[in-house]
Amino acid sequence: MSKRLRVAAICTIYHPGAHADVIVSKFLKGWSVDEGYIAPEVDVVSLYIDHVLENDIGLKLAEKFGVPVYPSIRRALHAGGESLGVDAVLLIGEHGDYPWNERDRHMYPRRFFFEQIAGVFGESGRSVPVFSDKHLAYDYRDAQWMWNRAEELKIPLMAGSSLPLAWRNPWLEHDLETDIEEALTVGFGGIESYGYHTLEALQCMVERRRGGETGVASVQCLEGDEMWRACDEGQWSRDLMEAALDAIPGKPEGSPTEHAKEPAAFLVERNDGLRTTTLMLGGYIETWAYAARVAGQVQAACFNLVREGNHAHFGYLCHNIQQFFLSGTPPYPPERTLLVTGVIDAVMNSRYEGHRRIETPWLDVAYTSYTEMPYRPLSSHPEGGSIDPDALDITGRV
Repeated sequence: MSKRLRVAAICTIYHPGAHADVIVSKFLKGWSVDEGYIAPEVDVVSLYIDHVLENDIGLKLAEKFGVPVYPSIRRALHAGGESLGVDAVLLIGEHGDYPWNERDRHMYPRRFFFEQIAGVFGESGRSVPVFSDKHLAYDYRDAQWMWNRAEELKIPLMAGSSLPLAWRNPWLEHDLETDIEEALTVGFGGIESYGYHTLEALQCMVERRRGGETGVASVQCLEGDEMWRACDEGQWSRDLMEAALDAIPGKPEGSPTEHAKEPAAFLVERNDGLRTTTLMLGGYIETWAYAARVAGQVQAACFNLVREGNHAHFGYLCHNIQQFFLSGTPPYPPERTLLVTGVIDAVMNSRYEGHRRIETPWLDVAYTSYTEMPYRPLSSHPEGGSIDPDALDITGRV
């Protein structure tokens, strides 16, 4: 048998439903997909939690699964030794008791964590794969620094959220070189935290257009009446919004203008001229959907997430992370996360600076989408008799 990889989990906080729980806990217990239960093929051997509050479950899980908890990132990566002692790193910098700055940015210490991780790699003379959850940093300058540091140390990098690996109803996936003329996503929730999700749901689709991703030329955030006025003026297409919303079941009667609370629109123009729009319509919908005009025809799909069973939709993300750790090759381009990090940064700056249009020459992030498909569901809804990993004991038995 080949030696199992040793993984360090570096987390901001670890309470029920936090991203540490829905990711790291799966690497302890296993995860479910349509095909059934998948046991981890790697071992979490060290854990760092930045702060432990009253509702923490990380310490008890670490004790149950025999995972040492260390007081610093450096010691967690050493894993009981004198230098880097792990083969991969889970960086989970989502959730936690951190401030919001004046621009309404949640100041998660993702760059600081990555800087510490990269420092251990540098002093040890060896780099290992790192998965960084969600967007790279709340400030694009920090994200660019992380990107440059990863290139400098040749750190294999994977990042992003579970949205690109969710079920889609109806199933919709663009082939490479698809003739996308315009695209739109709708979402809900916090304008930064869930705005990132909604932008990433868009990006995983439009990056497959003819010519690939060319980068972003400008970004503007509009809110309330201004966003609806922009629609009336033709800055974004109402028929795409309606197609995306039609794909979502269970909405209240009436229109988004009646129900959406604090609605917002992100208007993004690409370097190749593609116009994309992201609408935040919390209060009217509680999921995500996508619509595009492809060769003159409108296509649309809802992203189906499964929140039961400790957010089962994270199972596909965890499986791709594991394959990344085993192979050292990310299943989809990390440039996707770098670009979307830059877009949500520009959105928040536009919003703070009077909703002005921001030219973004620094977002010249060009890349080609994957040719080999990542492990993902191919059905419209969850299928199969999968096991709830939370029902398993420490040996993996029900």
